[in-house]
Amino acid sequence: MVARRHLLVLSVLLVGACSAEPAAPAPVPQTPLKPPTLVNEVVPPQDVLTVVRDVVDGRTVEFADGTKVRIALLAEPKECFAKAALDFARSTLLASSVRFTALTPGEVNLELEDGTDYAVLAVRQGALKPEGVDGGPMIAARDEATAAKRGLWGPPCEGSDTTEPAPPTTTTTKAPPPPPRTTTPPPPAKACAIAYRVTGQWQGGFQASVTVRNTGTAAVNGWTLLWVFANGDGIRDMWNATGRQYGPIVSATNANYNQQIAAGASVQIGFNGSSRGTHTPPTTFSFNGLKCSVE
Repeated sequence: MVARRHLLVLSVLLVGACSAEPAAPAPVPQTPLKPPTLVNEVVPPQDVLTVVRDVVDGRTVEFADGTKVRIALLAEPKECFAKAALDFARSTLLASSVRFTALTPGEVNLELEDGTDYAVLAVRQGALKPEGVDGGPMIAARDEATAAKRGLWGPPCEGSDTTEPAPPTTTTTKAPPPPPRTTTPPPPAKACAIAYRVTGQWQGGFQASVTVRNTGTAAVNGWTLLWVFANGDGIRDMWNATGRQYGPIVSATNANYNQQIAAGASVQIGFNGSSRGTHTPPTTFSFNGLKCSVE
């Protein structure tokens, strides 16, 4: 009797266990998916101030951080005027402060420190031709250079892509053309003169003074002097100016007591520097974006 009662209880328990509904599983949190987009969320650099460390050709430069970029809307330098275009770019851009706006990777709009568009300037001087535009300032600059036979629009190029002059358009007999002569755009007017002197040198370091003379006809109110070091040399501390260095390029900006330089007057700055061997004085200087002569 007891065994039968135990068997009945066990049967009830088994039936209850089989008929009970299983517990619902805990919900799994869902991570919302980001909808696809065609908008590039990476904003390219806009209106960035930097320094030109090197000039590769008339439309390609290297910035202080080592980035090499091509200047937009300029055609490849033509064989006939490639060297002159390079000379123009170096005299205008090398060791100069510039502002750039990136358009695509490796391509920028470039402005000089005074706001001048370099591409328009290069076309106006006849150093390069425009590319990818059919109107606006670039075409106006090209027409101006063409009318004045400036740069590559004059001899020996005559607007062609090679050193061969363009063929005559009439059958009239003409005297043979004179021998080709090399022409280059006029260099920008010098408004400063630099005297760079090494006043002391020791293992691993040196001391130098730099005299900046205003050779222009107007006073200067605020200035920045740039130069390029060689062999990994650098500045440590500077007096009479605030010194900064970007790779091999050094900038010296006026102190609050010497920002004005009258026409014909000069200021002197000095600094201690580091070197890996014998210090080599720099040979390229620019003063407020203008190239300086070296005394």
